[in-house]
Amino acid sequence: MKNSKFNEKIIVALDIDSRQKALELAQTLAGSGCWLKVGLELYALSGLDLIDEFKKLGFNIFLDLKLHDIPTTVEKTMRVLVTSGVDMINVHCSGGYEMMARAAEVCHKADKKIIGVTVLTSMGGAELPTIGVREDTEEQVLRLAKLAQRATLDGVVASAQEARVLRRECGPEFLLVTPGIRPAWSEKNDQVRVLTPSQALEAGSTYLVVGRPITMAENPREALENLGN
Repeated sequence: MKNSKFNEKIIVALDIDSRQKALELAQTLAGSGCWLKVGLELYALSGLDLIDEFKKLGFNIFLDLKLHDIPTTVEKTMRVLVTSGVDMINVHCSGGYEMMARAAEVCHKADKKIIGVTVLTSMGGAELPTIGVREDTEEQVLRLAKLAQRATLDGVVASAQEARVLRRECGPEFLLVTPGIRPAWSEKNDQVRVLTPSQALEAGSTYLVVGRPITMAENPREALENLGN
């Protein structure tokens, strides 16, 4: 397939409220090379049950639960999650060093990737002061990414707008998973800090998380193939 290498960098966000629709979308995208992301909404509906079905279709799976709790609770939860077929899991960097380090140890022993959420792409600079953060967005993202790297996480979730500085500061092997990706032909919806797929890859993103431009499209497979346009 001509776009297979590009598609391997795409994580399709199945942020939908129907187990059946999620499975139908997966069947439509099977063989394309893309990843699938199972987030809170779909997890609340199906738990880990869908993971095995997605794996049978050949997908890599990113379980996007953004764990954020005391270190012991996150560690114990992670021990359950890594027994599934997921390939990558995330936590909130703001949970702190110990929480991240203990979660990373569990994931790495199970040969799973773990990444940390820095600043949600729905938040801009105006919102950070309301939660007590005085630094600008880029400074806060970099601070949390450096903490995640010290805790041996494999990478972070951040806006592609911060990808260039993160790539420079955290090195070539650090995974940069970037939501808020919107092709030029799509709407921004509730995302604030967005870039197009080509802009994000050029800036240093490893994986691009794309949801509605694909999942809400009349032809999701065609929308995936047209992401680079």
